[in-house]
Amino acid sequence: MADLKDKIGFVTGGGTGIGLACARAIVAGGGGVALAGRRADVVQSAARELGERAIGLACDVTNQDSVDAAVAATVERFGALHLAVNAAGTGGAGHILNSTAEQFAAVLDTNLTGVFRSLHAEAAQMKEAGGGSIVNISSIAGALTHRQMTAYCASKAGLNMLTQCAADDMGEFGIRVNAVMPGLVKTDLAQPLWSNEAVVEEYKRRMPISRIGEPDDVAGLVAYLLSDAAGWITGQCIGVDGGHTIRQGPDLVEPLFRHFLPQ
Repeated sequence: MADLKDKIGFVTGGGTGIGLACARAIVAGGGGVALAGRRADVVQSAARELGERAIGLACDVTNQDSVDAAVAATVERFGALHLAVNAAGTGGAGHILNSTAEQFAAVLDTNLTGVFRSLHAEAAQMKEAGGGSIVNISSIAGALTHRQMTAYCASKAGLNMLTQCAADDMGEFGIRVNAVMPGLVKTDLAQPLWSNEAVVEEYKRRMPISRIGEPDDVAGLVAYLLSDAAGWITGQCIGVDGGHTIRQGPDLVEPLFRHFLPQ
């Protein structure tokens, strides 16, 4: 278990899935945490389950004022900010020829610009606290093409470069920034994928460790990167994917997309 004693964390997308697993790991490591998400009832319910060292805050990463207010509320409650996990994200499917620029921009607004907004607020508070560690939740789609998932892939590839640039910018203030790139994990967002047997088989045949991931698989790596044990690691984008990224991305067109996307 990572030692996060007395560290305070802020987790976007903290009410479910990977974000919640990361928040749980922060509390288990001895820290306090603010779970942030668009659905106030969800994050507040999750925070109650984690106990007195957790709070739930409404936060929409597509709005800078909302992010700034949530980060400020975290500092007001706990006194400082040392850790952050940017897990809020959205999916998207579409061929270049049957999707629009507006749909493309909407995915980037959450997955890429939303992380920038969060980094902007988080890093300002960490600078005041004397340093910190931030982990962005990327995807194997940031490194491997996924047919007819152009916007999602582009958003995560951009997130990987944003991670590296932020690490370069913020190192002088003692702030580390890394990313993890999960493969297919059993989360609410990915439910249409892991509940489809043909899709699961497509993923599994491309992984040396041939199974679908659990949120705790990702949270274990995130907690390590947040901890002082990873104090010389920054600017890295690390796969946690059963080895998927040493092969190639999944082709989901026939098992899934062909059934609901226009030709």
